[in-house]
Amino acid sequence: MDHPSMRDGRLQGAVPPDIEIATGAISSPRKPLPLLICFSHLRWDFVWQRPQHLLVRAAKSFRVVFLEEPVRRPVRVPDLEMSRRQAGIRVVVPVLPEGTSAFDAMLMQRSLLERFLAEEPAGPSRVFWYYTPMAMAFSGHLASDLCIYDNMDELSAFRGASPEMLANEDELFAKADLVFTGGMSLFEAKKGRHPSVHAFPSSIDATHFGAARTPGKPDPVDQAAIGRPRLGFFGVVDERMDLALLESVAEARPDWNLVMLGPVVKIDPATLPRRSNIHWLGPKGYGELPDYLRGWDVGIMPFALNESTRFISPTKTPEYLAAGVPVVSTPIADVVRPYGQKGLVEIAANAENFVKAAERLLARDAPSWRVKVDRHLATGSWDKTFEAMRRLMANALGDPTGIGQSSGSPAFATPPGE
Repeated sequence: MDHPSMRDGRLQGAVPPDIEIATGAISSPRKPLPLLICFSHLRWDFVWQRPQHLLVRAAKSFRVVFLEEPVRRPVRVPDLEMSRRQAGIRVVVPVLPEGTSAFDAMLMQRSLLERFLAEEPAGPSRVFWYYTPMAMAFSGHLASDLCIYDNMDELSAFRGASPEMLANEDELFAKADLVFTGGMSLFEAKKGRHPSVHAFPSSIDATHFGAARTPGKPDPVDQAAIGRPRLGFFGVVDERMDLALLESVAEARPDWNLVMLGPVVKIDPATLPRRSNIHWLGPKGYGELPDYLRGWDVGIMPFALNESTRFISPTKTPEYLAAGVPVVSTPIADVVRPYGQKGLVEIAANAENFVKAAERLLARDAPSWRVKVDRHLATGSWDKTFEAMRRLMANALGDPTGIGQSSGSPAFATPPGE
């Protein structure tokens, strides 16, 4: 099924405007870099998050190919649709005939991938980087010099997850040389399943989100008429959001306005609470977010407490903080530790306490809080996170230009300041 952001044969969506997108024919460099193929369940242009942050940095050292899940169209012969994105990254989408069964789709993707690799210029090494274990069905037989599983979410707990997900993940653990986890909770859950598991929780592009602290720019047009105080959220709206809590907060404080940014997926939009003080403004580009955040009084993370949120490490936590926006969240483990424990984020388990926490934030002395926030965030960045990953990769590849032998202990890129 086509992703809703695909139009006219090319993916459209949230692309940072400050990074140029290459256009024109796809060609190979004369002296090819190592090849890195990323197998992803996420569309590159859907929401700018962990894979994009890491892979644009990887593109400085690798030929990065971002292989998405297939789409089905009225074609007779399966093929690969390829286009360039920022940093020279190639986004590759398998295009399959409509009506293709799941088994035939696997065979077609296997054949397309084999053909793609056969046509790629030889390089010093080949790296497979997995976000989805489901890709093992058509790629598990192929050799690589380094196999990485960047386990950013517990996908088996998400709505609509394939019953084959766990079996495929077992195969991926057996094949992987390195396993990265998107948070400390996932690290604790997965560290016993592989000898080289390393925690790399959500990091931050502080410069990008710090722009929200600069006053003077006008509100975005669709936010300008919304009254204050504003409690805002950005991100994917799906089964992980506690819609009942959201509606209860809006009902308890009709004088507050809840600004909700992001695409609605996997749930029926008709189930969203509709009140005069809840404003569903839809998806926004990564480059637009600081302009919205500049006009918020509180950032909210009203996540449901269920299996799909048990291991999440929300990237928006440090992003809100970098923007200077105080935050209230439900008790997600990777938010409670370290952000709640350090007094950087208010934690509330129900609507009544959520309202009280937001009231405290609205009354708090912001300058003293921001000093603590900035001290906490100063030690972390996506640059540092990827550099720590790169060191592990160099060691695993035996790269003579790398940085020596691994200690054998897990590497951590903990939340800034932890």
